[in-house]
Amino acid sequence: MSFKSVFDLEKVNTGMDTPLRKDQETPLRAVRPNIVQSIRAFRVADLQHAAQDLGHHFLYANLSPAQSKQDVLDLIAQQFTFPAHFGKNFDALYDCMTDPLHKSGPQPGFIVVLEHIPANAKFDKEAREQLLDIFRDTADFWGDRKIPFRCFYSFL
Repeated sequence: MSFKSVFDLEKVNTGMDTPLRKDQETPLRAVRPNIVQSIRAFRVADLQHAAQDLGHHFLYANLSPAQSKQDVLDLIAQQFTFPAHFGKNFDALYDCMTDPLHKSGPQPGFIVVLEHIPANAKFDKEAREQLLDIFRDTADFWGDRKIPFRCFYSFL
């Protein structure tokens, strides 16, 4: 499996009759291009449509069944369709979100949704912050390359 196929979106019709919308015309007009923030007033479907309109990769993980760090990593790996050799730790998560994609060629941008991050004793505040730090570091990585990476999250 190539890393390019990991994040394939349904192809957007880019003919003259349906031009791609710019950031300022999307729900993302007030959102910095490289950020990790609470999903708050955004709806997942609107973010997915914005990703399509912008030609960005859309990555979605519903983490509601997760109870532990391992569960969270397993669900992200499964729902983002990471390769089988994914190491299932935070370092491997960062690696999968950055280096192989960067090496696979130019990237258009990313909109990531981590919905229902667990908030329990097995996945405590420290673990949640570590997870979000991985995505903040990923946003910085892509920001250094002038590629938008927006990550939205919610807690369960």
